[in-house]
Amino acid sequence: MASPSRILILLPLLFLLLGSHCSTGAAARRQLLRAGDPSSQVKFDFSPFLIEYKNGRVKRLMGTNVVAASSDALTGVTSRDVTIDPSTGVAARLYLPSFRASTRVPVLVYFHGGAFVVESAFTPIYHAYLNTLAARAGVVAVSVNYRLAPEHPLPAAYDDSWAALKWVLASAAAGSGSDPWLSQYGDLSRLFLAGDSAGGNIAHNLALRAGEEGLDGGARIKGVALLDPYFQGRSPVGADSTDPAYLQSAARTWNFICAGRYPINHPYADPLLLPASSWQHLGASRVLVTVSGQDRLSPWQRAYYAALRGSAWPGEAELYETPGEGHVYFLTKLSSPQALAEMAKLVAFINRDD
Repeated sequence: MASPSRILILLPLLFLLLGSHCSTGAAARRQLLRAGDPSSQVKFDFSPFLIEYKNGRVKRLMGTNVVAASSDALTGVTSRDVTIDPSTGVAARLYLPSFRASTRVPVLVYFHGGAFVVESAFTPIYHAYLNTLAARAGVVAVSVNYRLAPEHPLPAAYDDSWAALKWVLASAAAGSGSDPWLSQYGDLSRLFLAGDSAGGNIAHNLALRAGEEGLDGGARIKGVALLDPYFQGRSPVGADSTDPAYLQSAARTWNFICAGRYPINHPYADPLLLPASSWQHLGASRVLVTVSGQDRLSPWQRAYYAALRGSAWPGEAELYETPGEGHVYFLTKLSSPQALAEMAKLVAFINRDD
């Protein structure tokens, strides 16, 4: 039998071993509990944008930081925020460049990108881009903050953007309810829509709706700029369109964005599936499509341009390509020579006399 002194020496070691065993067991139990916890079970992994969990929680991995409206010392542009529809939370950030008080300038309605699920009109990347664009183009810009999927699946973004466009038209008119910047400085005879990625998709679909339904007060859209627009589908337009894995992933993503309401081969996603008669109703006089050479969506973007050119649409289409760059590179490389050249093209598109 061990002596009392030996037992006293061994007791601390015994307690240490038992504590380690209990701690390991508790950790294992916690892991098992988490495995059955809906808050930790992934329903849809849309990295690098967001992750949705089975309990409905959405964790956005990017595009959540915001900056306040301000007077930008670098560009001389002043911005402020407005609420368009309190019931839905649709809002916008307006940008006013420095110019003579009597000047009337084009009105640009802009729709941000982010795969319909991230970013906003108030994030640093879009605030910087719109400050620069408003200054260089000399426009009153309205950057629309629409609701995001999956909490608000499509067509929420389309409906919100349509409501924002109608608000712009009403606010530019003289009288009660008008916005001082839009009514004093905006020239609705030079109305433009623009957007990048998902925002380009929105701009196209709004122009189509405007042509089919008409705009309040007989307003017309002068031009639409689709900057690396989010178009894709099953149409055989490039190598990716024949890659089953890519198509399956694209279909799952689109299904997530619209909660299964529209298939990937719906004209919302793939305008190439529009009936031939629909193209002629596109409600704009001019369209600019930009393509980045390394963008995986570029086959559909080029095919969109070709389909528009070959349709009965009476307007003028332009294609601008930047070799060697990825999807919407100009947002993160705003001061690069390529991005400055692309912005110069957009500015010229807006300010062209015709």
